[in-house]
Amino acid sequence: MKKRIGIISLFVLLFIAFITIWNSSYQSGFQEAYVPVTKENKALEIPSEAGVFRRSKYALEYANAPVDKAHQRSLSTYYNNRAYPGAPPTIPHPILRDGVVGGKDCLKCHDNGGFVQKYNAYAPVTPHPELTNCRQCHVPVKTTTNFKVNSFYKMPAPQAGVNKALLTSPPMIPHAIKMRENCLACHAGPNAPKEIRVSHPERVNCRQCHVPTNKDAVHNGTFKRAN
Repeated sequence: MKKRIGIISLFVLLFIAFITIWNSSYQSGFQEAYVPVTKENKALEIPSEAGVFRRSKYALEYANAPVDKAHQRSLSTYYNNRAYPGAPPTIPHPILRDGVVGGKDCLKCHDNGGFVQKYNAYAPVTPHPELTNCRQCHVPVKTTTNFKVNSFYKMPAPQAGVNKALLTSPPMIPHAIKMRENCLACHAGPNAPKEIRVSHPERVNCRQCHVPTNKDAVHNGTFKRAN
């Protein structure tokens, strides 16, 4: 009798254990797969891609923003404000206080952009608002002094949308990523140059499809896809 009770008790315990494990597995199936970024797993971020998500909260606003054709920026004005492609843009407007080095004086317009009535233009958004010593790299435009003639040759700017592996492939990134990890700062919204303004700013994971151009690649002849 005791042996029979022991066997029945064992089967009851196994059944309870089975129900408990199955219920735990069933409930875990309803949990989201997303793993939130915490102090413990923050080291898993890729530094060159972390800045892509900095302005993601504005992505839908950029997608729904109407096109202001009267105040659009263009690539020609974008590059004319630089000594060479990739150089920090100069400051094309007067500075209120000459002693200012940046910080809130610059970020109040260039942190989130927007239309500036005084200059009748949209303020470009900085891709690196955490670097508050702006005047360390950006200098005012000086056009009243005489420049000495020299042999400086300005490098040609990269062409937009032509560096594709295939005709239907997403274009590669033709510039360096450092300090420009925040793609939406230059490629979305009314402040972006019209030639490089993307049609899908809501897809904030830009590096999922667009990869940097590898200048070290070796030319292996014409690529032909097999039928």
